[in-house]
Amino acid sequence: MEECISVFDMLKIGVGPSSSHTLGPWRGAERFLEELREENILSKIVRIKVDLFGSLSLTGKGHATDLAVMLGLTGADPEFIPIENIDKIISSIKKTKELNLAGETMISFDMETDIVFNKNFLPFHSNGFSFTAYTSETEYESTFYSIGGGFVVKEERLNAKKKLEIKCAFPFPIQRADELLNYTIQENKNVSEIVYENEISMRTPENVNSELMRVWETMLECMYIGCHSEGILPGGLNVRRRAFDMHQNLIGLANYSNPQEWLECIRKTEVKFRQILKWVSCFALAVNEVNAALGRVVTAPTNGSAGVIPAVLMYYLVIENHEAGEKEIKQFLMVAGEIGSIFKKGATISAAMGGCQAEIGVSSAMAAAALCELMGGKPAQVLMAAEIAMEHHLGLTCDPIGGLVQIPCIERNTMGAIKAINAAELALETDPKNAKVPLDKVINTMWETAKDMNTKYKETSEGGLAISVNLADC
Repeated sequence: MEECISVFDMLKIGVGPSSSHTLGPWRGAERFLEELREENILSKIVRIKVDLFGSLSLTGKGHATDLAVMLGLTGADPEFIPIENIDKIISSIKKTKELNLAGETMISFDMETDIVFNKNFLPFHSNGFSFTAYTSETEYESTFYSIGGGFVVKEERLNAKKKLEIKCAFPFPIQRADELLNYTIQENKNVSEIVYENEISMRTPENVNSELMRVWETMLECMYIGCHSEGILPGGLNVRRRAFDMHQNLIGLANYSNPQEWLECIRKTEVKFRQILKWVSCFALAVNEVNAALGRVVTAPTNGSAGVIPAVLMYYLVIENHEAGEKEIKQFLMVAGEIGSIFKKGATISAAMGGCQAEIGVSSAMAAAALCELMGGKPAQVLMAAEIAMEHHLGLTCDPIGGLVQIPCIERNTMGAIKAINAAELALETDPKNAKVPLDKVINTMWETAKDMNTKYKETSEGGLAISVNLADC
């Protein structure tokens, strides 16, 4: 089966701190509401119970999974909800023990008893969750799986798709990196041009262009907010925001009033090697500090790795090419999205399935490939850049302290961004004919590594840093 995955599937706008543990369950709750409407029982519901399984249970508190399902059940949309409304909605549910189901029906809801954390794993996927709705006469239950990057599936629907052997409608259906490379040779196009042809087969060119820019504007605003916010991140680890102080030291007394003016001011700052390292790190920190505080970010390909791609794209805009604008931004995002989709098809983008190599590793590969094309790399070099970036993230575990997307997650985004830049430069200086490891091989290796990895290193907070360092130490 050939799977159509759009750039906009890989780069989703949502709320932090986790795409698999926050955005996915939130979207699952919205889908459950749709099912209740289809069953014509939404207005009859008097109670709902939520069961979280596996990784969603083990790290759900730190990832705000419980908050996400409540917000989803109210009918709030993570892409558009005013961030300042989140605390108000949650506080109201806690205080009144009532939830406004779909914004239409008030039901009793006590998050302490109606959200159940089950440590056992469901067989289909480690991120399973189910909803049970009760009326005065009957009950309705539905189970979902959050498979990473905000993607949510139902096992029976996935199996049904396999049986039907649905074919992708893209003019250039892509499952593997070698197929993408062959298309670029056959059509004499670069990677972003192939991706663009696929996208406009589903949407108008105007819609593709406007949505790509909306993704970028969300990323830019996120970096801007993160660089101008100080204080302690929520969750109990008492992690102090660092982007604010780093940004102040780098920007000096510059005068600006919005994100675009801010970008122009950064272009005028000193660009010695140490400053470049600091700027890239600052951009990545800013995004993931916003993410950790339940702010709005773009999954790229996940929330936990959301800082890598905007940091590398910002590096290109403010350091490498001051003349770059919308054309280059859209080009970068299309390449990044396509590389991410190939990883999703061939392996996973879920840390609960593959460890952090599936998040930071994939995001670094996406950013490396995109930067390589903007820097003049040929398609074979673009794929090589992605391969180099992932090769040096293989085996990276996911062991968040306290189940929070903070330590080591926030810093890892800075490392992934720097590795992406280095990978792009290495690829640009290498003849693809001399490459020993094709991208498809490293994707397969990543998946085999994921399957061999001990479960305690897959977003369960049962191994590594998560048990070596605890909340009491912080």
